[in-house]
Amino acid sequence: MAPTDETGQTAPQSSPFGTTPPTRPPAGGAAGPNGRMPRWLPRAMVLALALVAVFQLGSWAFHQLTGLLINVLIAFFLALAIEPAVSWMASRGMRRGFAAFVVFIGVVIVAAGFVTLLGSMLAGQIIKMVEGFPDYLDSVINWVNAHFKTDLKRVDIQEGLLRSDWLRNYVQNSATGVLDVSAQVIGGLFQLLTIALFSFYFAADGPRLRRTICSVLPPARQAEVLRAWEIAVNKTGGYLYSRGLMALISGIAHFVLLQFLDVPYAPVLAVWVGLVSQFIPTIGTYLAGALPMLIAFTVDPWYALWVLIFVVIYQQFENYVLQPKLTSKTVDIHPAVAFGSVIAGTALLGAVGALIAIPAIATLQAFLGAYVKRYDVTDDPRVHGHRRGEGPGLLTRARGLWAARRQGEGRQGEPRPTDEEAGPDGS
Repeated sequence: MAPTDETGQTAPQSSPFGTTPPTRPPAGGAAGPNGRMPRWLPRAMVLALALVAVFQLGSWAFHQLTGLLINVLIAFFLALAIEPAVSWMASRGMRRGFAAFVVFIGVVIVAAGFVTLLGSMLAGQIIKMVEGFPDYLDSVINWVNAHFKTDLKRVDIQEGLLRSDWLRNYVQNSATGVLDVSAQVIGGLFQLLTIALFSFYFAADGPRLRRTICSVLPPARQAEVLRAWEIAVNKTGGYLYSRGLMALISGIAHFVLLQFLDVPYAPVLAVWVGLVSQFIPTIGTYLAGALPMLIAFTVDPWYALWVLIFVVIYQQFENYVLQPKLTSKTVDIHPAVAFGSVIAGTALLGAVGALIAIPAIATLQAFLGAYVKRYDVTDDPRVHGHRRGEGPGLLTRARGLWAARRQGEGRQGEPRPTDEEAGPDGS
């Protein structure tokens, strides 16, 4: 009979080697208090899985709606750009919706006219090139026969091209690509329609939209939102109108040059240069000048050189004379900041980012400028670019001496005070 302890349970028997055998776990496999799973762990795991699922769903929805969000962003900035004109017409007694409709009709008419003129110019140039292609081909063949002692004929080259597999494959691929181009055109038209509708609603219902946004914010936040909205309207509208005015001046200047050189399609080329040079910052002038140079080259190679010289000179005049006066009160941004913002906008949103980058940066700069406290700059030579202990340059000293001399001559021309006006010491 096995020995028992005081509680009546069987005492563990000792091993013949003097060690106690391990205790068997209780029946049923129940873990002890230290081996139980915490009660919060299942809920935490479910919560983590739910957050991951929500993040994945949100990421998928964002990628699916990226195109719509970009269209809404374009429409919002377009509505901000036409907000001053719509508000001005509404303040004169016109209904806001009808005012927005009139502004949109004007914008559509201008854009359609520009596209029509540009398309007619390109179509005319293509027809001219196609009609003159046999003459170009004959001149090339004659040059090759004269220099390489060959006996090529245009008829043989045309038959070889028509029977080649390359041309057959190209025609088949082009026929397949027509469907893709048609789909892209339809998608582009639908995108333009979406932007136009959202822009119209934003412009026509601007006050209602502001009231809706402010209704969910405390009064202090409402003032900040309305102030930011006003700054965005002023900067975006000022950017558009200042660029439009500079585009008009640039177009007139280039039209005079092209008309003087008797370059074909001078009005369309002038409109092209004016728009592209102003709405593509920094390098837009040179990109816009490439097309007039090409057309002028077909007339006379020297005309292309004159166009290039005029484009470079006008760019300097615009940068240092015209642009500072027109944009000092609307969008005053350093050229380096403007160029960097365009690059960043292009990297983020492509061509759309390049268009809205400058007004967005101007709005942000103006809004943050109200919260940045500024101090008077100390009169230190290093502020002016001089090293410590180094005096001003020769030109600066000459300007100072000239100003002192002018001031002394002005004092000599002043009438001397009388005895009654002079003080006790005669001064």
